[in-house]
Formats: sequence, structure tokens, C-alpha cells
Amino acid sequence: MGSEDVLKNATTLASYSVLLQVMFRVLTFFMNAFTLRFVSKELIGVVNVRLPLGCLWGFVLVCVWWWVLQAPDSQIVPHYVPAVVIFCLAALTELLAEPLWVLAQAHMLIRLKVVSESLAMIAKCLVTVTLVVSVPQWGLYIFSAAQCVYAGFLVLCYIAYFLHFLGSEEAKRKSFPLEQMSELLPSRPVINLKLATLTWSFFKQSLLKQILTEGERYVMTFLNVLNFGDQGVYDVVNNLGSMVPRFLFLPIEESFYVFFAKVLKRGQDIRHQKQEEVFIAANVLECLLKLVLLIGLIITVFGYSYSYLALDIYGGELLSSGTGPTLLRWYSFYVLLLAVNGITECFVFAAMSKEEVDRYNLVMLALSASFLLISYWLTCLFGSVGFILANCCNMALRSLHSFVYIHRYFHHSDHNPLSGLCPHLALMITLTISSILTAFSEYLCFDSGWFLRLAHVAVGAVCLLSVIIVVLLTETRLVQFIRTQLLPKYSKKQT
Repeated sequence: MGSEDVLKNATTLASYSVLLQVMFRVLTFFMNAFTLRFVSKELIGVVNVRLPLGCLWGFVLVCVWWWVLQAPDSQIVPHYVPAVVIFCLAALTELLAEPLWVLAQAHMLIRLKVVSESLAMIAKCLVTVTLVVSVPQWGLYIFSAAQCVYAGFLVLCYIAYFLHFLGSEEAKRKSFPLEQMSELLPSRPVINLKLATLTWSFFKQSLLKQILTEGERYVMTFLNVLNFGDQGVYDVVNNLGSMVPRFLFLPIEESFYVFFAKVLKRGQDIRHQKQEEVFIAANVLECLLKLVLLIGLIITVFGYSYSYLALDIYGGELLSSGTGPTLLRWYSFYVLLLAVNGITECFVFAAMSKEEVDRYNLVMLALSASFLLISYWLTCLFGSVGFILANCCNMALRSLHSFVYIHRYFHHSDHNPLSGLCPHLALMITLTISSILTAFSEYLCFDSGWFLRLAHVAVGAVCLLSVIIVVLLTETRLVQFIRTQLLPKYSKKQT
């Protein structure tokens, strides 16, 4: 498969993944807004902050959650003990689909991911809403049952697809490496030492990334720096703020990691690779950096002035009072760092050799330890905002490491993909003016009735439209890349 074909498949996968994530976030957005009217913020804090950790580590830590950690008040959060076990079983069930997911992702089986995850998420939302309305007294049973339904649907969809697909004419046309489900099971030799060594390196890296990504939840759970109510507010704001990274940035990162891994030769000097493929990879990386940078800048600018209004509409006074708006404002800036780091690490992980991955694991180990310490320290100083500040520091350091690697990687070529991090001057001026106007608009319209709130929204809409127009006029190369590579309808035309 040529580099152009790989790029076409990667962009198609990214496009459909983005659409899939948009649907997920819209569903969960309305489900959460609905659920907040029926359950307490303490229950949300337990479900979304503490219990996923029990799922992650499985049965090993069930006893810790039962007998070591502080249990929530049974009157406010009922059925805590059995819910821990049910969440753990749901996580183990979902792990059964992981090898099939990896196989589908590697061979770009786009429809499988879209259909299976769509059905699973719809089923989960239906179960959650139905039980919240009909039996709200069930408490944690509602969310644990919904998670089991999601895991079950996901596993069944993947198994059903591969039972039908393996050995079919379509699989033969695609030269699929497997012919029957039994080939997914261990066989002799059970372990390929070369692959096992590389897998172990990536496992250590994934473990450290998990700490860096979800480290604040560990600090919340084990050190009790926030009560369950504050944890609930933090989690809702975190989920709301992470909508764009999850439904837009993450699918792009996953899809273009596959592209870079297929086009570039891992661990090989750029001078010894096909220059045509290096040229394509450099151009794609530059355009992706420019794309996520612009999205991050827009979110940072407009997120500052519309955080209070967004939370007030979404969750009412429960979220808009207290630290909620401040959390979301800082999270808007964090999204900018998250966007840039995601794309740069996507490239770095696809280009690194095994030895470089091992060395980077040491860097990740140092970052993980410092992140946990900084999280605890900043949280003691600034409350829940400290977690976001710690994440900003962590993401900035990781981005800096990726910048250095990319600069060295293309040092012996004429390509400079990091130039994608330099937006046009006219665009920066427009964003600065928009930031001033929207901040002034919020000051005038703050909590002054719905008429002035609509005026505040109108000011933001005009400023956003101005920014988009400037982007279309100044970033023509990026616009062309989006039109020809990322939009599904253009991808279909090229197929």
C-alpha cells in the first residue's frame, strides 16, 4: 500500500472517528445534563472519579476500595460495596474486545468501530436514563449496570463481526492475515521474544501515560484532598471541557499514528528513507499542528468568556456557583496544550525505535513522579484548580520533549513541520481583539437576565465568525488540507 493510499485510509478513519465521537459526546452531554437533575454531585464524584480506578486494576484492588479507602455516606451514595465489584466485572468484560479492537484499528476496519461503539453507547445511555427516572434510589447500581451493558454490547459486536468476516471473500481480497477466530488464541511459540520486548516497552510507557493522564484521580482517591462533592463538580467540568479533545483530537491522533507508523520506518535515519514519503509525512504533520493549534487557540479565547454561561445552562447553580467557572476557564487553556502535545507525541511514538522508547520511558517516569507531587502541592494551595494547573505543567514539558525530538528528526532535511505552530499575524490580532470584546461583553452581561445573555452570545458569534473568515483568507494551505483529506465527502470522492 502506497503512502497516498495510507494517507487516504487514515484520513477516512479520522473523519468517521470524529463523527462517531461527536455523536458520543452529544449523547453523553444531554444524558449528563439530564442526570444532574436527579442525582447528587457526591454520587457523580464516586462514579466518575473513584470507581474507574477499581475497574482499571481489577479484582486486585477491590479489597482496597472496600476496606482501606474512605467509603462514602451510604445515605447519599448507596450500594457502594457491590458496585465496585460490578464495575470491575464490566472492565474485565470490555478487555475481551481489546485484541479485536487493535486488529480492526491496524487494518482500518472503519465501519466496525463506528457501528459497535455506537450501539454500545446508545444502549448505555438508554439504560442510564431509564433507571435514573424509574428507580433513582438504586444509586450506584444504575451506573454499574449501564457500564456492564456497554461492555457486553461492545464485545458481542466485535465477536459477531469477526466470526462473519474471517474466512470470507472480502477478507481474502484484503489479504487479511487471519482466517478463523482460533488464530487469535495463543499458539506455539506462545511468545515472540522480539515482539514481546517491544510490547513490554510500550506497556511501561502506557502505564506511565495513564498516571500522567489520570493522575489527579489517584491523588483525589488516595489522599482525600477534595470531598466527594468537589470531586463531582471537578469531574463534570473535566468531562465538559474535554469534549473537544475526545471527539476531535483523539480520533485524529489515533488515525494519523497509524499513518505515520506505516509511512515512516521506525528508528531509521530520515536520510535513509524514501524522500517522497518523508515529504508527505512532514507536510501532514505541519498541517495537523496548524489545525489543532487554531482549534486550541479558539477554545482558549472564547472559553474564558463563556465558561460561566455554559455551566449555568448545563447544570444550573450546582455548577456555575463556586469554582466551576474558574475550573472551566483554566481547562480551556489546558485544551490548547493538550491539542499540540497529542499530535506531536503521535508522530514521536510512530517514529521512535525500541531503544528510544525505552529511554523515553525514563523521562515519563520522572514526569509521572513530579506530576503526582505537583498535583498534591497545587491542590493544597488552590483547591481543585490545582489539578488543572498541574496538568498544564505536565503537558508543557511533554510537548517540549516532542518538539526537541521532531526538530532533531528533520534536522538533516529541508522540512520544518514545527512551523505549523506559527499562525498568521492577522489571525493572532483577530483572536486578541475577540478576547477583549468577549471579556468586556461578559462583564456587562454577567448574570443580568436572558436578554443580555443572548446579546453576549451574539457578540461571541460575530467574533467567532470573524476569526473563521480570517482563517479562510490567511491559512489557505490548511484549508486545502482539510477539504481534500479530512472531510468525509472529499475522501469518498477520491476513493
